[in-house]
Amino acid sequence: MSKRRIGRGIGLAAAVAVIGAVIAPVTAHAAESRSAATELHDDFNGDGYQDVAFAAPGAKVDGQARAGYVAVVYGSANGLNLTHRQVISQNTAGIPGTAEADDRYGDSLAAGDMNGDGYADLVVGASGEEVAGVAGTGSLAVVWGGPQGLSGATAVATGALAGAQSAIGDFDGDGHLDLATPSSLLTGPFDRTTGAASAAPLRVDTVDYATNTLAAGDVDGDGITDLVALNIDSTDDDYSNPDQYHRRVLYLRGTGQGLSAPVTLKNEDGTDLRGGESLGIGDVDQDGYGDLVIGRSLNHDIVDEDLLIGGQIGVVYGSAAGPDTSREAMITQDSPGVPGATEWGDSFGGGISVGDVNGDGYADVATGAFTEGLGEEYAAGQVTVLRGSGTGLTGAGAVAFNQDTANVPGTAERNDFFGARTALIDTNRDGRAELIVGSPGENLGAGSLWAFPNPGTGPTATGSVSFGAGTLGTVADRAGLGSRIAR
Repeated sequence: MSKRRIGRGIGLAAAVAVIGAVIAPVTAHAAESRSAATELHDDFNGDGYQDVAFAAPGAKVDGQARAGYVAVVYGSANGLNLTHRQVISQNTAGIPGTAEADDRYGDSLAAGDMNGDGYADLVVGASGEEVAGVAGTGSLAVVWGGPQGLSGATAVATGALAGAQSAIGDFDGDGHLDLATPSSLLTGPFDRTTGAASAAPLRVDTVDYATNTLAAGDVDGDGITDLVALNIDSTDDDYSNPDQYHRRVLYLRGTGQGLSAPVTLKNEDGTDLRGGESLGIGDVDQDGYGDLVIGRSLNHDIVDEDLLIGGQIGVVYGSAAGPDTSREAMITQDSPGVPGATEWGDSFGGGISVGDVNGDGYADVATGAFTEGLGEEYAAGQVTVLRGSGTGLTGAGAVAFNQDTANVPGTAERNDFFGARTALIDTNRDGRAELIVGSPGENLGAGSLWAFPNPGTGPTATGSVSFGAGTLGTVADRAGLGSRIAR
């Protein structure tokens, strides 16, 4: 385990130059194929296979440090096709803006069919974008999907953390996807010329709190997407006290009239439910309600609970009334069946993603312990896949991977941060998700990604591949590639 203190983020300095995009030719598909793709929220070219979008927001673009770029590798019958890929920056034709120093294009990623044409689109944030002469204002744009993949984009929002995070869902049940940021709700359908159909303020912060993470899912099972936010006390710099620093979970119920006012989730004793740094929503017990999977990975110097040492996952099960905090379950690396052991500084619970890895209908969970030490290598990182079941999320059948696992490319090294981001995505349309892992510290901050195939029962190291700047045709120097993955 790492003995170094890790603060609010990974803190990787990054710089990379984008050389260009490589797009393999794709033929147009029949209307029925595009219609089926509406169920695949990240199928950008409508061929029925899910694609993987990821970012290097700290990359250098045409000499501009930390301008940032996003990239896509497309799915196929054989899984990810590394020869069919794109690299997109703000210097790419049709993309709003210009690549400038510290724009951090790609600082947030979300995928969904925003205009209802049967092709998934990619929502990209640039947290450092300068707007009207004000540096660091932030911007958000939709990059449009189509039969040839992603091309062209429309700016849809600026300011107030617009470029730092977003969540997509049908929050009013009208059949059109909407887009939420910490400060605004953009209502669909979206248009390539005008953007959102309408926009309204949305406050998921208070004076003393700032939104750390947003996630969308149907928690109460009514068919309308709900929004959940993890909030941090923005006035408190005492990272060692988890109840002061990360202490709130806000639930905004989706209704026919849109999102309800935020409700702070409470424990049975009336105290605030502890939040965290990472969040996913999925039905892990297959009861028809989305469950909150909260990753509490922040390293604490002083904690009152052994369950917080090394990180934990809290699962708050959904119900017809919304999140049922009386049913919260906790999983750590000391839970039965979970590989590894709880140690100070592991950051277990980072990079949460949710998907079904074995096709049994129960949502499973991938999580990183991205500052897990391996031998003498501090913060090398490890990823664990936990299984959903009729009794909820469990350690039974869990598997873990790191760069010292047999058949996994690479070598575990200090500050790789393997597992800082994960995604569970079905790239070959067999009904079982493959595991995608980001390691933004790989090769002194250049960053890289790993793809783990799934032969049927879950991800395996056999046949796993890694890819980074060499595959994408970019310059690797401290780009932090893999620090964001759309899911």
